[in-house]
Amino acid sequence: MRKTFKGRVITPGAAQAEALVSHSGLNTLASYQMALMFGDKQVKCGDQNNPDLYKKPMLGKALCLPETIGSTTGGMVLYTACAMGKQPACMLFSKPIDSLAASGAILAANWTDAKMPVVDCLGEDFLNYVKDGMTITVSEDGTVTAE
Repeated sequence: MRKTFKGRVITPGAAQAEALVSHSGLNTLASYQMALMFGDKQVKCGDQNNPDLYKKPMLGKALCLPETIGSTTGGMVLYTACAMGKQPACMLFSKPIDSLAASGAILAANWTDAKMPVVDCLGEDFLNYVKDGMTITVSEDGTVTAE
């Protein structure tokens, strides 16, 4: 079954990828620390406090989450992941994006070759509907389809 959601575009772009879903906030630093510091090529989530994502590869996935949480380094960690080619295919937020995640995504969109569309305000229905492994399609206008 296919369902469509409409959100607000933070960084434009189109993408199609497999969903990876978290029902708790993404701690950007904890999630990416191992991949950025120790060269984990699969970019497995290192945040042991996030049971939805822990030890799952995030590289090239449609990362579906409510929000980001954690330290003030979150934006730079996200930017660095993009600069190193270790970003998800897209980031999709059910809630409004926070300023730190937004700054990292916007910097990456403007200062790197990474393609990582970011859409927020997709709503609680989005996060309740989408499941790991679904195919997610993101359009330039912020339309997200899950099937």
